[in-house]
Formats: sequence, C-alpha cells, structure tokens
Amino acid sequence: MLASSFTKDKVEAGLDEAGRGCLAGPVVAAAVILPKNFSHPDLNDSKKLTHKKRMALREVIIKEAIDYKVIEVQAEEIDKINILQASFTAMHRCVDGLTEKPELLLIDGNRFRPYKGIEHECIVKGDGKYLSIAAASILAKTHRDLLMTKLSEEFPHYGWEKNAGYPTKQHRAAIAAHGTTPWHRNSFKLLPEQKTIEF
Repeated sequence: MLASSFTKDKVEAGLDEAGRGCLAGPVVAAAVILPKNFSHPDLNDSKKLTHKKRMALREVIIKEAIDYKVIEVQAEEIDKINILQASFTAMHRCVDGLTEKPELLLIDGNRFRPYKGIEHECIVKGDGKYLSIAAASILAKTHRDLLMTKLSEEFPHYGWEKNAGYPTKQHRAAIAAHGTTPWHRNSFKLLPEQKTIEF
C-alpha cells in the first residue's frame, strides 16, 4: 500500500509527467491534491497498471481529489527550451492552475526547478510510494494517451494509438516513409535525415 502523505498536516500536491521520451506529442504534467485520509487498493504507479484500470482510477481521482490540474507543453516549446525544462515548466503551470494552494510539492524523480514560495521534495520512483504522485502519474498518462489516440485519427501512419509517440520501430519507419508532422519534436533525433510534410 502506498503512503497517503509525506507530512501529517501540510497540504500536499503530488506531481508527475508523461511523455518525456516521446518523439511526438506534448509532455503532459499533472498535479493532484488528495484528502489526507484517502486510500484506494488499486492506486499505484501508472506503468504498473493496465489501461482499463488506469481509466477507472482516472475517474476516481477526478471525483475524489480536493484539487487537480493537467497541463500540456507542446513540441514547439519543447524544441525551444529542451525536454527537461519543458517538464518542469508543465509542472509549474499545474501548480499555477490549482485553486487550492499546496504547502508542499511531492515530485516524482530526482530533479525539479523550485517553485517560488512552496517547498518541494524529490522522490525517486515516487509514483510507487505516495498516493498523490501515483494519482498525478495516472492523470498525466491517461490524458496523454487519449490525446495521442485522437491525433492518430488525423495522422494514421505513425501508430500513435498504440505507441503514444514513443520511438518504436513502426513509428520510426513511418517517419522515414511519410516525414514528420507538426506534432513531432524536431530537437529529438527522429532519423538521421528528416523530411517534413507540408500542410
């Protein structure tokens, strides 16, 4: 069972992101503030859950959270500021968007750009240790997966409904055959020689 909170009395927001290693699509971050007494037997790191279970938990989190926010940072901005800074920027914008002001941010991972006026704790594999981070990981991943599935209807060659923009063989082969889209991250090594589709 994951820990319900890091402190006894502070308002805590768990933060996580999805899509850092993708060739296409936004990086998506989520911040979630859960009630101190919240518990759920299935809530865990999104990577350890089936798609069906993640989608069911998504509804529970949205219903039960005191507050939550999900933010996208698009490929164009990622290309300008790099993926690490884009991840931090997405998390900061999530905190900006919360109605309930947190007193402590629980960050999945070992690095974070401090948010002015709010303490933070970086927790390696935090999505498998704290419920609020696990909840954030689920909201970020499900939001991003739904988006990439929708985009795959417009750009069917790349298999985004299955690979969510990650660098699979099929995805790279499609880039080689059909070129890139406006959703691709041109600062990433997509292929040695890139083509661009004109729209």
